[in-house]
Amino acid sequence: MPRARQLIDKEEHARSRVDAPVWLPTVAGAEAGFRNKAKMAVGGTVDAPTLGILDRDLAGVDLRDCGLHSPGLTTALGRIAEWISDAGLTPYDVATRGGELKHVLLTESPDAELMLRLVMRSTALEARVRSRLPGLLEAVPGLRVVTINVQPEHKAVLEGEREIVLTEHASLPMRLATGVTLRLGPKSFFQTNTAVAEALYDQARAWVDALADVRSVWDLYCGVGGFALHLARADREVLGVEVSADAIAAAGATAAELGVEAGFVAADATSYALGSSAVPDLVVVNPPRRGIGADLAGWLEASGVGHVVYSSCNAESLARDLALTPSLRPVEARVLDMFPHTSHYEVLVLLAR
Repeated sequence: MPRARQLIDKEEHARSRVDAPVWLPTVAGAEAGFRNKAKMAVGGTVDAPTLGILDRDLAGVDLRDCGLHSPGLTTALGRIAEWISDAGLTPYDVATRGGELKHVLLTESPDAELMLRLVMRSTALEARVRSRLPGLLEAVPGLRVVTINVQPEHKAVLEGEREIVLTEHASLPMRLATGVTLRLGPKSFFQTNTAVAEALYDQARAWVDALADVRSVWDLYCGVGGFALHLARADREVLGVEVSADAIAAAGATAAELGVEAGFVAADATSYALGSSAVPDLVVVNPPRRGIGADLAGWLEASGVGHVVYSSCNAESLARDLALTPSLRPVEARVLDMFPHTSHYEVLVLLAR
């Protein structure tokens, strides 16, 4: 489907779900080479591993040349595949439940630095990986972080709970064109399209800075602090709330490094809001696909908060949440094509009471 048609379809879908009086021009971004993260299932054999997906017969299909990935990811994946063979890391065989290496997860920063996570069934090959690490770092010069993630269960789960950091550095700096450098830990969430993510943060900052009466902001589902750190100013109190303690630690470290006034709390977003006696001037919500849900929507409706910035990757759940907050009306909205060549997109909406 031509890209122009894709964009028209996404715009029409968003407008059918969100009744905003003003729609800003869609942020399209690049149509190829835009993904900063590769999530590759490992198949094949130790001598000829595949990095990509598994087909219906559970055989590996190699997608190292996928056109969505950045050129840096494509180059690195080829070298990583060669290293897997040299190191003797046996691909996990779903059918026989044999082998060790399940997934290769690779992230690239705007500075061309890389974080590699090797998802393995156990720690049986940890000593081998450690002994071959110098060769990997030499083959892939941009590698900053390398970890083993242990996922022992035989089920379709991308990663496990345990993370073993093998390098000196445990986080990947994401230096954005917006002037903020975020720190990504191994399990941190960051949008897969860096350029469009920068536009997302820029738009939120422009909206909030244009509101004269915003002195306090909550960023719910803040992750590593993307929105919170972009909205922080000397005359504004900003608080980020996120259930992941690792992400909160990373956000706090970034705030200290930037010297900005932003606090962060590790907590469930809904529980925090319902349990607080304070109400900020503005709330940012960036929930997962299921949306914020009835409890948090009910709190927003009853709280008296003046403005909400809602960032959604699912206009269907966004529409359900907006129906539960009738006192908060869309003022402006914008589609951002975070996921070209799919039916998915990000939509950012400014709500006012």
